[in-house]
Amino acid sequence: MAGDYSRTLSGSFHGKGPSILQRLNVDMPLFLLLVGISILGLFVLYSASGQDWGMVQKQFLNYVVGFTAMIFIAQLHPKWLASWAPWLYGAGVIALVLVLLIGVGAKGAQRWLSLGFMRFQPAEIVKLAVPMMVAWYLSHKILPPKFKHIAMVMLIIFVPVLLVLKQPDLGTSILVAASGLIILFFAGLGWRWIFSAMLVLCAVAPLMWYGVMHDYQKQRVLTFLDPESDPLGSGWNIIQSKTAIGSGGLSGKGWTGGTQSQLEFLPERHTDFIIAVYCEEFGFVGVVLLLLLYASIIMRALYISSQSSDVFGRLLAGGLTITFFIYVFVNIGMVSGVLPVVGVPLPLISYGGTSVVALLSTFGVIMSVYMHKH
Repeated sequence: MAGDYSRTLSGSFHGKGPSILQRLNVDMPLFLLLVGISILGLFVLYSASGQDWGMVQKQFLNYVVGFTAMIFIAQLHPKWLASWAPWLYGAGVIALVLVLLIGVGAKGAQRWLSLGFMRFQPAEIVKLAVPMMVAWYLSHKILPPKFKHIAMVMLIIFVPVLLVLKQPDLGTSILVAASGLIILFFAGLGWRWIFSAMLVLCAVAPLMWYGVMHDYQKQRVLTFLDPESDPLGSGWNIIQSKTAIGSGGLSGKGWTGGTQSQLEFLPERHTDFIIAVYCEEFGFVGVVLLLLLYASIIMRALYISSQSSDVFGRLLAGGLTITFFIYVFVNIGMVSGVLPVVGVPLPLISYGGTSVVALLSTFGVIMSVYMHKH
């Protein structure tokens, strides 16, 4: 009581009170980091799009919608989020089914639903719905989970994963699966289960190669192993990307000064390969600064997850944070030739409305967990 009185007395004398962001349940350090990387994303997109102001303005509106959604979700108590997890999951699965039935296609893939005035990608919503559903389910069980609970979680995860694979979208299906499996790992999944799963995955890999993966997906794996085997065809993207990254040197060629991107040698330069544009123009120094920015976001979000007072919040916030790290790792890895190209955008930098809104919404969930921890 004395401590509360002292804090009240100090605030009344100095005229200090909670900031607007604190009143809105927004974590200031995380919010500023997200704003910073969003501003950087607009600068990079302007160059990567060939100085297309129209695209930059659309992306700015995407950020506005995303931050609005983040602030709105931050007001919701984690218990309310938990109660809505099954409904969001069910809506996501239904939307994925509708994509297969009446979805809009582009570049050989059917991944969008059209509402007339806009279109959105349900798979991005599922990236949030799956970890929420898994965290909700496990929060009602004794941890570490038993075999029957692990089996149920696998069913929860792989129903939407298989639907995303049918679009086809291998990259997003991997990320959706990872978002759920990370929650399971945080719930105390034993290492024997992890090693067993790895053995099973190795055993079914040939079946996936011949029975699940499409020809273009197989070609991506073969190109990853030897991109120079078809330099003017399937290997063109990764060769040009690695050339752009290497040509940036220590300090880069300057904003809008990249040759690979501005002369249109680099494909998908405003979406999946935007990090190659950034590397060419800002060099090694710029990349280090970008990675430090990402690391700061991840470390702050992990700290927030550790402060949660309930199982659901701790599992969900931790899982969403590590999933964000996987997005960054996979994109940078595929663009630099360390991983096969699977079509994963760079978080909060690549152009894309649904992706930006979904990612910022996940940070709204993380802030909700932190600001309502008591």
